[in-house]
Amino acid sequence: MGVSQKKIAVHDLEVGMFVSDLDRPWHQTPFPVQGFHIRSQSDVRALVSHCKWVSVDIAETRDAVALSKVVRPAFGARGRHKGEGREELRLPPLNIREPVTYTAVTTLKRELKLSKRLFEDAGVALEQLYAAVSTQEARDLRPVAAVISKMVSSVVRQPDALLWLSRTQQHDNHIYQHALNTSVWAIVCGRQLGLNEGLLNHLGLGCLLSQVGKIQLSEDLLSREGQLGPEEYALYRTYVVKGMALLEDSGLSRAVLSVVQGHRERHNGSGFPEGIRGDRIPLLAKIAGLAEFFESLIEPRESLAEPMTPAKAVTLLYDMRNIEFQDDLVEGFIRAIGIYPTGSLVELTDGQRGVVVSHSPERRLWPRVMVMTDRYHSPLKAAKIVDLAKYNENRATVETVAIKECLAHGTEGLNPASYDVTGADSLWNLSWLVSR
Repeated sequence: MGVSQKKIAVHDLEVGMFVSDLDRPWHQTPFPVQGFHIRSQSDVRALVSHCKWVSVDIAETRDAVALSKVVRPAFGARGRHKGEGREELRLPPLNIREPVTYTAVTTLKRELKLSKRLFEDAGVALEQLYAAVSTQEARDLRPVAAVISKMVSSVVRQPDALLWLSRTQQHDNHIYQHALNTSVWAIVCGRQLGLNEGLLNHLGLGCLLSQVGKIQLSEDLLSREGQLGPEEYALYRTYVVKGMALLEDSGLSRAVLSVVQGHRERHNGSGFPEGIRGDRIPLLAKIAGLAEFFESLIEPRESLAEPMTPAKAVTLLYDMRNIEFQDDLVEGFIRAIGIYPTGSLVELTDGQRGVVVSHSPERRLWPRVMVMTDRYHSPLKAAKIVDLAKYNENRATVETVAIKECLAHGTEGLNPASYDVTGADSLWNLSWLVSR
């Protein structure tokens, strides 16, 4: 079905309309995504305060279509909760006590060199801990805590480095990979919200341990997470309780355990294991839940459907504000990771393809991209870093280069691991081979 655009005055906007364009550049407004449904009068008031007119997609109105029809089912059965999981809950704005303002103090190139082995060390520490827990051996949490401390320090210095590593380095075990990537998304979000380093450590450690209960579930069940029947899903949901039991008497702080226990609870009460809602969910658990959900959307799984592109996942999160996730957290998460998160495969408007290296909150639609192919999609021998914000500065609109679309994971000819992002050189580059 085709979609037509209609230009209307902002005072004529109604709840349910899909805003596809503004009368000013998106990056000059506070709206974190380009294109969104109007879900409340507060959305209308925000548009009125920044624009005189907008374009709406006439076919894109909010109807009764369940999210399960557009969401990759990687996080269990949906549409079984009261109100089909669409019940909204509005709370006062978040109040972070003594928030910390962080600034990047090093470059991506330098931080990547410092943190290159961090993910490998984290995987080893996590594997040893999970093995000890499963065999009821003495659990030494010090290696995992030490890794988290290094991860937090890295994100504080330069958040894009660990995001890059989480998207390009793979672990053989999905549980470990999922826990590691969730930790990175959560720490980056917590940094944006202004959490101090102590809380960031609790948050990251809680995310690493949040999946421990899954070691007591069968591999077959875990491999079909998005395709479970009612009885299987009920069994799957027990992993949180099982995880808490395994970590009993571990000496972990209440803050860390709150993440393990509450990371699958949801803002409107549609989560598990207790179905609590709103302010009853601890802040760190809310952040962990958002990060874990996002990772579930975009992570590649051989046994499941094609993952969402990061850009589509970001748009979905924005659409779920005050439903499954609190408004402030969603917008803070998007500000932290960008509309095109680090590691996103993209095609530019001139046909070149590459991967997002970093983004700027002030120029959300113009991130830094490592270009890996020419406009005909032929691989380059040496990649190049293009800062779209700088490139487009002082250029006429018709001359600018922007992101045309976000590409699917595994798109042919686009393997970021084949290039050294610190110098944007192809691993097939002769000078690189000689230097080895």
